[in-house]
Amino acid sequence: MDEDLRADLIRWIAEDDETRERLARDGSLFAGYHPEMEAVHRRNAARLREVLARVGWPGRARVGEDGASAAWRIVQHAIGEPALLRGCLPLLQRAASEGEADPAEVAMLEDRIRVSEGRLQRYGTQFDWSEDGAAMVPMVGVEAPESLAERRAAVGLPPMVWRRPPPPGAAPPADLAARRAEMEAWARRVGWR
Repeated sequence: MDEDLRADLIRWIAEDDETRERLARDGSLFAGYHPEMEAVHRRNAARLREVLARVGWPGRARVGEDGASAAWRIVQHAIGEPALLRGCLPLLQRAASEGEADPAEVAMLEDRIRVSEGRLQRYGTQFDWSEDGAAMVPMVGVEAPESLAERRAAVGLPPMVWRRPPPPGAAPPADLAARRAEMEAWARRVGWR
């Protein structure tokens, strides 16, 4: 076990969590991609790229369950880094097939990439505001919903909940159409589409 790398990964994702919690408390997290949050994500992405170049995917045997999950969360949050997410998906798939990563985390990364590219999700893990602003619903839809329960079960995800309550303290955007247009423009600008 590489305890130093494990500690680094956990520390990096803790910085992400602390920043997210602070920005959520004052409400600014929910008004687009906050520049401070983006800076944390980009810094962590750069750090993880160095780890990948040095040791490959940091799986459970190398960094423990919590360290491996921290590495996945760093990738999952690096939404402004399409090449990193796309490049890590096969690494994470291989790690999961070897018992070195959680298959549910692979599913969530795949869905994050698909949604960012404007494609249907496979597992229904990515949510956004409903049209009425009362709940969170799957973004862009889910392919083959009739077999969704089986796909989710196969990777260890719980049964699908189609409408969820919003995060604590989050308010729906005043203009959902404008927010979606802004998200689309951002996705094009950073290279998702």
